[in-house]
Amino acid sequence: MKDKEKIIDESSSGPIENILPTTNEEEMKNLMKDLDREQAYREHKCWRQYITVIVSVVFVVFQLYATLSGMITAQILRATHLAFVQFLAFLLFPATKKMPRNTLPLYDVILGLIGAGCWMYIVINFEALVRRSGNNTVLDVIIGIIGILILFESCRRIVGIPIMIIAAVFVIYAFIGKYLPGFLHHRGYSLQRVVCHLFYNTEGIMGTPIGACSTFIFLFILFGALLEKTGIGQFFIDVCNAIAGGASGGPAKVAVLSSALLGTVSGSSVSNTVGSGSFTIPMMKKLGYKGEFAGAVEASASTGGQLMPPIMGAAAFLMAESLGIPYITIVKAAVIPALLYFTGIFITVHLEAKKLGLKGLPKEELPRFLPLFLSKGYMILPLVVIIWFLCSGKTAVFAALMGIVTCVLIGLSVSIVDLAKGRKPTFGAKDIIDVMCAAARNIISVAIACGMAGIIIGIVTLTGLGLKLGAGLVSLAGGKLFLTLIFTMLASIILGMGAPTTANYLITSTITAGAIIQLGVQPLAAHMFAFYFGIIADVTPPVALAAIAGAAIAKAKPMKTAVNATKLAIGAFIIPYMFVYNPQMLMIDTKVGTLVFIVATALIGMFGISVSLEGYGFGFTGILHGSNKAKGLVTTFDVLERLLFAIAGLLCVIPESRTDIIGLIMMAVLIIYQIVIKKILKR
Repeated sequence: MKDKEKIIDESSSGPIENILPTTNEEEMKNLMKDLDREQAYREHKCWRQYITVIVSVVFVVFQLYATLSGMITAQILRATHLAFVQFLAFLLFPATKKMPRNTLPLYDVILGLIGAGCWMYIVINFEALVRRSGNNTVLDVIIGIIGILILFESCRRIVGIPIMIIAAVFVIYAFIGKYLPGFLHHRGYSLQRVVCHLFYNTEGIMGTPIGACSTFIFLFILFGALLEKTGIGQFFIDVCNAIAGGASGGPAKVAVLSSALLGTVSGSSVSNTVGSGSFTIPMMKKLGYKGEFAGAVEASASTGGQLMPPIMGAAAFLMAESLGIPYITIVKAAVIPALLYFTGIFITVHLEAKKLGLKGLPKEELPRFLPLFLSKGYMILPLVVIIWFLCSGKTAVFAALMGIVTCVLIGLSVSIVDLAKGRKPTFGAKDIIDVMCAAARNIISVAIACGMAGIIIGIVTLTGLGLKLGAGLVSLAGGKLFLTLIFTMLASIILGMGAPTTANYLITSTITAGAIIQLGVQPLAAHMFAFYFGIIADVTPPVALAAIAGAAIAKAKPMKTAVNATKLAIGAFIIPYMFVYNPQMLMIDTKVGTLVFIVATALIGMFGISVSLEGYGFGFTGILHGSNKAKGLVTTFDVLERLLFAIAGLLCVIPESRTDIIGLIMMAVLIIYQIVIKKILKR
């Protein structure tokens, strides 16, 4: 294939046109920068690098001091946090993707200083601003306008245009609402009122999202940067290879397992796809999987990593803050839906491997689990520590700090061992500085997304739009819960297209979750529902950024890969309905026996749906006909068989005893009938 040849689906547009097939590390890096705005940062040299490093280190030290001392008031902490973020945003991210990443234009330095200065204005004049609250000066308004506009520009560069447009529409609505008819009408607000509410009030930009971002989200991002430095990603892949690499379709199963593990510490579907896909996709293709399927497996699994606790792309923290419930409650609620999601993908991958007659990797090419775990098992200790403290009832901040301390202690211990053996230390002062720089860089997109979400939330609280939007969706659905869920699903998928995980959750939960809460749905279930469908937009055409990344690595057609990924991720389109109708799946007011039955029937249901979608099962001829494909006799089901399995699977998935029983009976009859036919055909 020529170097300049592009993988383009002629029927599509947008980011697909910019994708090149990639194989080496440099091309992988460029792919992430093309698809993931958060990765498209400048790589400074010389004096510019020193400035960036110094600012990043000071930022991290300030954050740690604020957390450990508890002496900085919330508004000053949030404003200072935003000042660092705004300055680093313009130092690190160019105005467009096409601009060189090894230069630093003077106008970006000026914009960064102005953006930081606007937030430092709050820090310096905090007491005076509090005294004149509600009677702000002209200078206050001007500073607020400039600060908001610069936040919009940094959002355009780093987070993306969709959330910027949504926030802009909300701001405009605050001014023109008095001219609108029906439920959108409000009395209207002045420029001073809107600007001061958004910029100086804790119900605006400095609201709950930034509050969470400036405390425990930052700590977990620092924790994630430390984990990444230890090489835990490769360790996860090696462990999964040791466990599943030798099974039928081994590399695909490794992709599913490793992406689930990587998702616990990563905050991006695209980064997950490129990071683990660079190892797993070539292995899948070598084994015999088609490129579109290989890319789809990695994309759907990596996207599901954002649904896997404990981190969930930082959304778990924001959900806990938004709902005012303990963080561990979110983690517990996310466990069963995430396991069902990955089980669905795992079953489909297994059936595809059996259908194609694919074997696993040779044992001699795989790492051995016990020696691997004994030599590098210490890498998971920080995760164990965090989960232990969370389950013990400690706060997320304390758990994150203990995880960070554990990472540092392990790194230093390994370095001491290296020195004792005459080797170069693997973890030193330079590594700590690199981690600080990575954490400061990674928080930028999260903080800006939180700030933009604060604008949306601020307008919603100012105008009362939240209840009106919810009422509008409910009215459109005629008060029917199922229709409201359908509309909420579509809205969440559209709003979530191309948005990072944190921005995704903040947008979808603010705009859509309220609608189903009005119909009596548990708030946690409503927020999880919106979150699931916002996240699954990463594999849903036409945007499907994770699927496009997988297609580029696999040298496959993007839209075919996206369709395959959507099929593999079918669980994410079903599971949210399950926990809305039966919140016990989220471990809300549930009993162990009931929970076991719900999970068991759901797993059987996912099996039936996977068999239906894959058109294959059991390794022998179908009820009505069979065909020979690939290696040996292969089972293929016709439309009737697939329909019956789909119906049986959906009945098992529906969280109701009667439908579960009917579905189980149907599934048993179908399987028994298959086995009987097999015996007859063998005679």
